[in-house]
Amino acid sequence: SPSVFKQQRFMSGFAAGPGTEKIPSFADYTKERSGDSSRAFTYFMLGASGAVLTSAAQSSVHGFLTNMAASADVLAMAKTEVDLSTIPVGKTVTIKWRGKPVFIKHRTQEEIDDANSVNLKSLPDPQDDASRVQMPEWLVVVGICTHLGCVPTTDSGDYGGWYCPCHGSHYDVSGRIRKGPAPLNMEIPEYEIDGDKMT
Repeated sequence: SPSVFKQQRFMSGFAAGPGTEKIPSFADYTKERSGDSSRAFTYFMLGASGAVLTSAAQSSVHGFLTNMAASADVLAMAKTEVDLSTIPVGKTVTIKWRGKPVFIKHRTQEEIDDANSVNLKSLPDPQDDASRVQMPEWLVVVGICTHLGCVPTTDSGDYGGWYCPCHGSHYDVSGRIRKGPAPLNMEIPEYEIDGDKMT
């Protein structure tokens, strides 16, 4: 004989309809905890989350500082050593320091006397020669024109020092601007002379 399918319906535990406001109970699905155990669990979770966030922040800061640190080649360029005994009197050599040209001039006594005889009031950027050198015979300047950043030519110009052909700035044997649009003297870098070694 053919089987008869019967649909099983479950009876609701509460009535539905107008005027019924009975709320079902979920007591069977909740765990019984004391107030102290709940607080302990909350504090544990907060502490664990804080530790994870602190570790992530530390890792991010460390990675950022590592990427920002100067590389070995940059540190090598920051310090240059020159053997001054290889530069004859009256000659100028050019080295590279921090990506910039630096002129090292071994001045003659005549050039030293000429630099010291200049009337400071006549200079666009007044500065005496003694304040620009550590030793009278050695002049060290950054080889960049203070007008627009060009590199001047050595042992040229109207004053025997440097001349910038871009706009016609003339510097003397002390690296001071004497004529032209450049507003300032050539920059003096930080350096030390120890015997025949300059760093």
